[in-house]
Amino acid sequence: MKDHVYKQIELTGSSTKSSDDAVRTAIEKASKTLRNLHWFQVTETRGQIEDNKIVHWQVTLKVGLRIDD
Repeated sequence: MKDHVYKQIELTGSSTKSSDDAVRTAIEKASKTLRNLHWFQVTETRGQIEDNKIVHWQVTLKVGLRIDD
């Protein structure tokens, strides 16, 4: 098994659909300019409420990028 080294970055994604969609949004957008995205960890979840309904999700996550050999 090969040893790996990772760099961690923090991203915040948002969505009007769900917290899962906010995570997907952040990762999909980051993958357009970053490579070797390998793992993520949700560190914070927030939402906005209007008229007693959730109208917006915002999720902050740590993302590990595998460093090339």
